[in-house]
Amino acid sequence: MAINTFKFGEDRLTVGKVLDIVKGETTSVLSKTIQKRIEASSRVVENIVEKGEPVYGINTGFGPLCTTKISKEETRILQTNILKSHSVGVGKPISNELAKIMLVLKAHSLAKGYSGIALHTLNRILWHIENDVIPIVPSQGSVGASGDLAPLSHLFLPLIGLGKVVYQGNTMQTQEMFDKTALQPIHLGPKEGLALINGTQFIAAHAVKVVEKLHSVLSQADIIGAMMIEGLQGSVKPFYKELHELRPFKGNIHVARRVKRLLKGSEIMEDHIDCDRVQDPYSLRCIPQVHGASRNAWLHLKELLETELNSVTDNPVIIDEELTISGGNFHGQPLAMALDYACLAASEIGNISDRRIYLALEGNSPGVPKLLMKDTGINSGYMILQYTSAALASENKGMCFPSSADSIPTSLGQEDHVSMGSISGRKALRVIQNVEKILAIELLTAAQAFEYRKPLKSGIFLDEVHKAVRKKVSFADRDRVFSDDIEKGIEMIRNKTIISVIEKVEKNKNISLNTKYSAEFESY
Repeated sequence: MAINTFKFGEDRLTVGKVLDIVKGETTSVLSKTIQKRIEASSRVVENIVEKGEPVYGINTGFGPLCTTKISKEETRILQTNILKSHSVGVGKPISNELAKIMLVLKAHSLAKGYSGIALHTLNRILWHIENDVIPIVPSQGSVGASGDLAPLSHLFLPLIGLGKVVYQGNTMQTQEMFDKTALQPIHLGPKEGLALINGTQFIAAHAVKVVEKLHSVLSQADIIGAMMIEGLQGSVKPFYKELHELRPFKGNIHVARRVKRLLKGSEIMEDHIDCDRVQDPYSLRCIPQVHGASRNAWLHLKELLETELNSVTDNPVIIDEELTISGGNFHGQPLAMALDYACLAASEIGNISDRRIYLALEGNSPGVPKLLMKDTGINSGYMILQYTSAALASENKGMCFPSSADSIPTSLGQEDHVSMGSISGRKALRVIQNVEKILAIELLTAAQAFEYRKPLKSGIFLDEVHKAVRKKVSFADRDRVFSDDIEKGIEMIRNKTIISVIEKVEKNKNISLNTKYSAEFESY
């Protein structure tokens, strides 16, 4: 199969393309045009040094030292020192995947040709990407403006022979990796150190993973929610297009159409079409409104992130020989606020999922026993699984305070308003991980409730989903160690098992869950 090629600095980067490059499914190159642009920008920096006119970060100190003039001879030492002095990260290292995403994002930004980076330096970064030699980057220490200084410093310490890397599956000092590969440290030129560490690539890398993982959560929440509607014999009317056309939010319409299609052809739904229940609790009836609102938040983040992925976010920016601008493109606020919004959106998916789990245990749906088990008393049934989902939902609520609402001045007041976007990104991923666990528990309880509707059949989608669950987790007629079931459920959620089932049915039966908004909500 032919592998796609992405041209750094030239092609438009998306979340999907980033992930493809990281996985090795797309190669990346610098075209001749981009190489010339990079070399021209580097020459501008060299000329500034020759002229001796003060330009921030090239021949001046950094932050509060911006008025301190640096001699021509010392400009190169300055750039090496900035990597050393700013490598102050602490905490558990981020994953290799996140660090590699940072490398990809930084390479694309530098390749735009406005940073003054030397071509050989950028080529070394590309070498790390191509050979999967990934720097060790601590997770804590960035305030999200003047860029992600600490994590980016650690990311690029290996360029000058310092720090640690993961090479061929082993963590080692960079010098040990040099010994194995015959590489030598790079000697950074004027502005290069600053170009490397100024930027939002730590925040943006986390946003890439939030977009990917939250999309999976949202898709599976719709499917599991539909299965719970079947299990508890909820009404399909709240998903009618006639209702949502009166309040036409994109996310609401998209979710309602998907869920209605999942329920189509269901004998279970037909069986209670004339029942005397007037309306369902909100956790069933308001799935389009709640899931849809989270879909809208996801779309907002995706759109903002795509702009960020294709931006120049370091400082100063080299426009041309006559114009160098020291501005604030490194400030993480645009993504910080959107990540906090996405964090809340994810938490709400877990919150309403927990409510559906609780609803399934109440025993108020005809045919479905209390605690989802007939022989209770000696058996507690599924009661305690909801304790776990409640604990996870509560933990998520505690992480929903927006990190971007905080700012602590740094750099002796020069950086007097910061975004804290790095915390926004890390926190959003933790919340999503908890939501995956909550959805796993809902999947188990929905499948258990679903079982009590037999011999009635659901529509073609949900019957196949139920079969897939039963291949991993059997029906429970008595108590057992449910943590084993939960772990299998979590694995199914993280492996996107039920999404794969839906896609297989769509392909085999030539039917689709697509809506008029699928191009926006189902691609990244």
